[in-house]
Amino acid sequence: MKVALIQLAGGSGDKTADIFLACDKIREAASSGADIVVLPEMFCCPYDNACFRAYGESAGGEAQSALSSLAKELQIYIVGGSIPELCDGNVYNTAYVYDRSGEEIAKHRKAHLFDIDVKGGQRFMESETLSPGDRITTFDTEFGRMGLCICFDLRFEELTRCMTLQGAKVIFVPAAFNMTTGPAHWELLFRQRAVDNQCFTVGVSPARDETASYVAYGNSIAVDPWGTVLCRADGEAAVLYADLDFTRMEAVRQQLPILSARRTDLYEVREQ
Repeated sequence: MKVALIQLAGGSGDKTADIFLACDKIREAASSGADIVVLPEMFCCPYDNACFRAYGESAGGEAQSALSSLAKELQIYIVGGSIPELCDGNVYNTAYVYDRSGEEIAKHRKAHLFDIDVKGGQRFMESETLSPGDRITTFDTEFGRMGLCICFDLRFEELTRCMTLQGAKVIFVPAAFNMTTGPAHWELLFRQRAVDNQCFTVGVSPARDETASYVAYGNSIAVDPWGTVLCRADGEAAVLYADLDFTRMEAVRQQLPILSARRTDLYEVREQ
């Protein structure tokens, strides 16, 4: 399965222009033989609490319609990064997935909101604007089952383990780590989750814009079940490709029987 990781220089403040840019890069990826194309978190909205509601859209909105139509036209899968979703007065950070016929086959609302307030340092409280989702998200393809989460969700190992136990071979993560957490934890987390769950992990970030109110780390990445980095960007806009060989996953699971050797009878905190 060939995956394209599209690290966009979006967030321009012009939503229509950012969608056009994303679609142009998706066409490029499709022409290079990609089966699944992945966009970054908030690919057509500045990553700023002040923008989420203003740039949000309800079901069938501009970004969703564009990605659905393009998936059908190009006959590829699109993991549409994420956009602000408006629903029942709430705003969600939502990733949509479209199949080769343009049908929406999955929707993940970011479950763990990124709230930090460091004394003398950075303050960013997503919960001031966004509402959390409450689902573990997987979707099926002809290649097998895939998992999907968004950015801060990846830090919660229980979530990725649940996707793996539901059969996910790849965990897709549209994300936007910052210049503090990115250098410290980005590659570490993607390799760690891949090794823990003996699956592939794919993280796609916006390109780095030092002038933005929120500076993304970039460094979009794909990792195999052994923890080997298959491809990794730097901070610049880029389209990367990774060929995911699922026989590799089967071989790793045979060599190290982590999943089959789990002791679920022990994994519960009990009163002493």
